[in-house]
Amino acid sequence: MSDTPIFDGELLRATLTDPGAGQLFVSFRQRIGQPGGFEHKAPIQFFLRRGFAHLHIQSRWNDWFINAETEALEAALAELAARYDRRVAMGFSMGGYGVLRFARALSLNAALAISPQYSIAKQHVRFDRRYHKESRGWDAELGDLSARGSELAGAILFDPFKRNDLFNALLIAGVFPHMRLARLGCGGHPASRPLMQAGDFNWLRGRLLSGTPDSAAIVRRHRKARKNSESYWRHLAELARRHGRKSLADRVLLQAAQLSQGTDDSGS
Repeated sequence: MSDTPIFDGELLRATLTDPGAGQLFVSFRQRIGQPGGFEHKAPIQFFLRRGFAHLHIQSRWNDWFINAETEALEAALAELAARYDRRVAMGFSMGGYGVLRFARALSLNAALAISPQYSIAKQHVRFDRRYHKESRGWDAELGDLSARGSELAGAILFDPFKRNDLFNALLIAGVFPHMRLARLGCGGHPASRPLMQAGDFNWLRGRLLSGTPDSAAIVRRHRKARKNSESYWRHLAELARRHGRKSLADRVLLQAAQLSQGTDDSGS
């Protein structure tokens, strides 16, 4: 099954795998360690098998999809979206921002934004210094979510103990009032990691198949999954140490090490 280029620019790329589907799933590339090129992204079979086309959107650089080609991409996405009866999306971090930034162009019906960014512009997120280097020259007006809010429904997944992710999530919820907050304590960044380690990632994807993702159900699933998540216990240890509870941190790290060892043993 071949990919069809929907937008093929120097800075942005959108490719579609469409087996004659009437529904569309959209994914966005997350921030990567070595930007500067595009990758081949295999279509997500979970959605193809359930009657969805898969559209994957990439940016050559870690610019949060905001550059000289942004508006041209928006026009191409709006034209494509009109072909589908239902349109859903999912993204992590920079990809989560992409979901929100292009929600209106794609006329999205539902979305999952996992540890998303509200903005990287200093004037929008003075509390968050993680991406200030990448924000140099960034078009804050073109990237401003406050001017692009919509009736998009879904869930924002984040770790409330990650201060930056918490504040970004709260800002997003103010612009997208139908995107409900799912607080996944000690989930890390991205906050879905315990769910992934528990083998619940397809369960999470499945929240997009029909209706609106239930943030409360996602929180309950996280609480069930976290006991067997090495990542969860390590983040809990970090939190305990931050609050001066060294003995608790040591016990929790032992639990994480045991889970890690069990994973290593099972995979050998």
